[in-house]
Amino acid sequence: MKKSVRIFWRIFLVGVGALVLLILLANFGVFGKMPSLEELENPSIQQASEVIAMDGTLMGKYYTERGNRSNVKYRDISMNVVNALVATEDERFYDHSGIDFRSTLRAVMTGGGQGGGSTITQQLAKALLDQGSKNMLERGIEKLKEWIIAVKLERNFTKEEIITLYLNAVPFGNNIYGIRNAARTFFKVEPDRLTVEQAALLVGMLKGNTLYNPIRNPVASRDRRNIVLGQMAVNNKISEAEAARLKALPVKTNYSKLDENTGYAPYFREVLKDEVRRALKDVEKPNGDSYDIYKDGLKIYTTINPRMQEYAEEAVAAHMPKLQAALVAQAKIKNGSVWKEHDDVLQKQMKSSDRWKNLAEDGLPDKDIKATFYKKVPMKIFAWNTKREKDTIMTPMDSIKYHRQMLQTAFMVSDPVTGEVRAWVGGINFKTYKFDHANLNTKRQVGSTIKPLLYMKAMEENGFTPETMVLDQQQNFGNNQLVPATSKSCTGREMTMATALAQSRNCASAFIMKAVGPKAFVDFLGRINIPTKIEAYPSIALGAVDLSLFEMMWGYSVFAGRGFSTRPVFITRIEDRNGNIIKRFDLGANRKEAVSEVTSYNMTRMMQGTVDRGTAAGLRARLGAAEMGGKTGTTNDNADAWFMGYSPQLLGGVWIGCDDRFIRIENGLGYGGQAAMPIWENFFRKVYADKTLGIEKDAHFAQPADFTNMLNSADPMAVEIDVDPAGEGVDQGVGNANDYEMYGGDTIGSESTPFKDNDEPAAKKDTTGKKPTKKETDKPIGSKVEEKKKKGFLKDLFKKREKN
Repeated sequence: MKKSVRIFWRIFLVGVGALVLLILLANFGVFGKMPSLEELENPSIQQASEVIAMDGTLMGKYYTERGNRSNVKYRDISMNVVNALVATEDERFYDHSGIDFRSTLRAVMTGGGQGGGSTITQQLAKALLDQGSKNMLERGIEKLKEWIIAVKLERNFTKEEIITLYLNAVPFGNNIYGIRNAARTFFKVEPDRLTVEQAALLVGMLKGNTLYNPIRNPVASRDRRNIVLGQMAVNNKISEAEAARLKALPVKTNYSKLDENTGYAPYFREVLKDEVRRALKDVEKPNGDSYDIYKDGLKIYTTINPRMQEYAEEAVAAHMPKLQAALVAQAKIKNGSVWKEHDDVLQKQMKSSDRWKNLAEDGLPDKDIKATFYKKVPMKIFAWNTKREKDTIMTPMDSIKYHRQMLQTAFMVSDPVTGEVRAWVGGINFKTYKFDHANLNTKRQVGSTIKPLLYMKAMEENGFTPETMVLDQQQNFGNNQLVPATSKSCTGREMTMATALAQSRNCASAFIMKAVGPKAFVDFLGRINIPTKIEAYPSIALGAVDLSLFEMMWGYSVFAGRGFSTRPVFITRIEDRNGNIIKRFDLGANRKEAVSEVTSYNMTRMMQGTVDRGTAAGLRARLGAAEMGGKTGTTNDNADAWFMGYSPQLLGGVWIGCDDRFIRIENGLGYGGQAAMPIWENFFRKVYADKTLGIEKDAHFAQPADFTNMLNSADPMAVEIDVDPAGEGVDQGVGNANDYEMYGGDTIGSESTPFKDNDEPAAKKDTTGKKPTKKETDKPIGSKVEEKKKKGFLKDLFKKREKN
C-alpha cells in the first residue's frame, strides 16, 4: 500500500474517530447540557399562560418577551399550513430520519445559495436548544448537537408530532410565537381555518419574520408568499392554475395583536395574575419547581362573561365623558385654582414620572430636570375618543394636571348567590391609567351605601322591622359627638325605617345607630366578612369609613344571596400546558351564612323603595324589572359617588371619583344617583335586552318558606299592594300615593352625605312653638280599617301564590 494511501486512511479514520468522539462528548453534555428524552417528550419551550372566559373566549395572556406562544394540536392545524411548510422548508421531510445529507451537501457546496441544509427536525432541535453561537467553533458544536437531537426526535416522535412541535415553537416576529398566535394576530382566525394564501404568507415569514412581515413590508411579503405558492405547486400540493390565481390576490390581513392593554378586562387580568400566584404558591410542577405564570403555559379558567364585560365597558364609556365635561367646565378647573393648595401632589407626581427617572439616570441635576417640566413638547394624552388618545403640545406639568383631573370609575358585576364575577372595570383606560379602583385594597369613603348594612343589623339582632318608627333627629353619642354634625337636614319627625332608607335620612340613620351601638355594628360588619378593620365611631352610620368596591360587593351579596355573605370569586380552575388540572376552586367555600333568610328578604323588599321612590327614583320602572333593590351613596362635597344595586340574578356596584379627593364635581351631577347610577342602569338595560344571557326582567327574589307567618307583623310584601276604591288588591308595585309609607310616602330628598347634610330635604322651621300633632307625624300603615283590609288582601295574595 502506498504511503499516500496509508496517510489518507489514517486521516480518514482519525477524522471519523474524532467525529464519533465529538458526538459522544456532545451527547453526554460535555459541551453543554443536552435535553433528556423526557424533556424532548415535554419540551420546555416558554409558553404563554392564557386567561379564558366562562364561555371559552380567550381574554388575554401572560408571557415573557420570548414566551408569547399558545400550543395547538396537529388536528387543529390546517393542512394548508403543513403542505406549505413541507413544500418550502423540507421537501423530503417524510423520507429522511432527521438529517437530510443531500440538502446539507448542497448547502455546503453552494454556500446556502440554493436553500439551507437544515431539516424541519433540525430547526426544531435548534429551537429546543435555544442557544446563540458567537463564533465558528461554537456554531459547529451547536450544529452537532442539533443533529443529535434531530435523530432523537425522529426516533421518539411521529412526523405529525414533529410538525406540531415545530409550528408551536417558530417565531413570527414582533414577539409572536407559534402558528396559533400568528393566525390569531394576522388574521383573527384559529389555525385550522387558514386558507391556502394565508398559510403561504405565514410560512413565508419563517424565512425572515421582519423582512417578510405583511404589516411592515407588504410588497416583500407578497413576493415571498408567491414563492411559497410556487413551491406548493411544484410539490403537487396545489395545481399550477390554483397557484397562479392565488398569486394574483393582494395581501389581506386582519391584524390585531393581543397585549396587556388589549383584550377583555385588562384591569381584571392584572388582579387575576396576583391571585393565581397566591393560589399556586404551594403547588409544584412534577420536577419540583414552582409554576411560572409567564412561561409555563397555564390555562386559567375564569367566571367573566365576555358579553357582560363588553356591556360594562360600554356603559362606562357612554357616561363618563358627560361627567368629565361637567367637571372641566367648573371655574376651579378652568383657571387652575383647584391646585392652589396642592402643589405637593404635583411635585410627587412629577418626581415619580418616567421623564424624571430617565433624566435622573442620564445625570441631569434636579433643578434642570424640573425646568423641563415647564417647557411645551409634543405628546399623546388620554382623550374620550375612539382611540382613547390624542396628539397635542403642552408642558409635562400641564399633562400631570390634565391626567389627574380625569374622573375615574370602578364597576363590578357578580352573581349574588355564588359570588362569581361576571364583569370587572377598574378604571377608564388601562393603557393610560394602570391603577385598579375595583380591587380589594383600593378604598374610598362609602357614604350612604353603608346604611342598608346598618338597617340589616337592626332588623336581624335588635328587633327592628321595616315599619318600626324611627326619629329623624340629630343624635348625641356623648362627649359632644353629634351625628350628623349639623341638624339642619333633620325633620324632627317620626317615620318608618323603610322610609328613612328610601330617602337616605341621615338623622334617622343616626337614631338607628344609637339603638344598635357603634361597636355592635362594627362587629356585625366583621361577621358578614368585611375584611377592613373599622373603628367604632358613630359617624360610620352615615358612611364615614373607607371600604373598597370589592368589599361592598361582598357585603351586598347578603341581600340577594338569601342571607349568605359571599366573597367575589373569579377563578374556577387552573390547568397546566397539557390540560391537567393543577388547582380547582370550590365556589361554595366562599359562602357564609350571615343573617336569616327572612331578614335578607325583608331588606330586598325594603331596598326596592330606593329604586322606586327614593334617591334612585324610577330606576326599576325605567328598566321594567319586576323586583330589584339598591342604594345610592355620596360623600363629602361629592368626592365619591356610589350606586350599589341588585336584581335576583345579578349584583352590581359602581364608584366614581378622582384619585385626588379635592377634585370633584360641585354641582348636582356629583350625587350617587346621577353620577354612578346611570352606568349601572345602562349596563342592566343592555343585559336585559340580550336574551342569550338569561337575565330575566320578571325574576323575583326567593321568598322564605315561613314568610307567611309574618303577616301579623310588618310584612314587607305589603308595600306591593295598592288598595283600589272597589276594595280589591292589585299587584301594581309602587308608584301610587296609597302605597305603604315604607316605600317613601314622604317628600323624597336627595342622597345624603356622611358629614354635611345639605343634600337632604331641610326641615321646615316651626315658628308656632307647638309640638307636632299625631296627624303631622308619619304613620306606619294608616287607620286600623285600612290595615285590616290590606292584611286580608295579603292573605289572598299568598294563597294565590301557593296555588301557582
